Order: sequence, then C-alpha cells, then structure tokens
Amino acid sequence: QVQLVESGGGLVQAGGSLRLSCVASGRTFSNYAMGWFRQAPGKEREFVAAISWSSTYYADSVKGRFTISRDNAKNTVYLQMNSLKPEDTAVYYCAQKRSGAPAFRPDGMDYWGKGTLVTVSS
Repeated sequence: QVQLVESGGGLVQAGGSLRLSCVASGRTFSNYAMGWFRQAPGKEREFVAAISWSSTYYADSVKGRFTISRDNAKNTVYLQMNSLKPEDTAVYYCAQKRSGAPAFRPDGMDYWGKGTLVTVSS
C-alpha cells in the first residue's frame, strides 16, 4: 500500500518562501515519477511540478520560482517555493505515478497524499 504524507505548508507573506516535503512508503520510491498538484478554493486541482528519474517539469505559472527535487535515499520529494504570490494559495498535494512518465493531469496520477495548506498573504 502506497502512502504519501505531505508537510511544510503554512502562512507566508508574498515574496516569501516555503519548502514542502512528501515522504513516500509502500514500494521502491526511486522507480516512480512523482508530482505536486494544487487546488485553490473553488477551483479544479492543477499540475504544479513533476519529476521522473532524470527530468523535471513545471507549470508555466511556477516556472522560475518553484523547484522540485527528490532524495531517493529518504523516499522524499520536495517542492521549494520562492517568490510566493497570493495566487499560489492552495492545498498542495503530492502524487505518485504507478508506472511510466509523470502525468500533468490529476487523473493521470495513481496515488495521492492528503495535502498541505499553503496560504500567501498580500
């Protein structure tokens, strides 16, 4: 059984930074693509960033501000978020793909954490 547990969310002022973490358990972490998605109030869940064995991918809205990385020894994927904006406010979810390349749509990922709330004040 795959379990994903996010942490690191909180309240930050615009222009600030946060680092989210997602610890995975249940199978060999290094074999699988990971992603971060977010869902703002009243909006659909959207792609933020993803990482495979050798590549990273970003939504245009976060490119240059957010960085996804992974530490396979710790079964952890990170999302470093800099220059945060009020429109980044959302619940951030970690997700894992069962096999193959990461998906950029929520319905393409297979396992999900429960999310961590990020609030950016203006």
